Amino acid sequence: MIFHCAVPVIPYRSTAKSKPTFFPKALYKGRARIEQAIGKLKRFKRVALRCEKTKQNFSSIVAIAAGFILIKSVHTA
Repeated sequence: MIFHCAVPVIPYRSTAKSKPTFFPKALYKGRARIEQAIGKLKRFKRVALRCEKTKQNFSSIVAIAAGFILIKSVHTA
């Protein structure tokens, strides 16, 4: 996998003696959203275990899982 223009977003420790002068909060929020989305997708057993053998089947299972997540978020709002 090739990542273009990837910026590492690693939070500093709360017990650090010297905190960095620049911390990209917007990038960190984006990273957190991505991690939360992956965590929600991994609740589905077929996505977490990668039961599908082909790329096409796996991506369709991910799409179905994402659809369920979207429907649940809209329905509860």
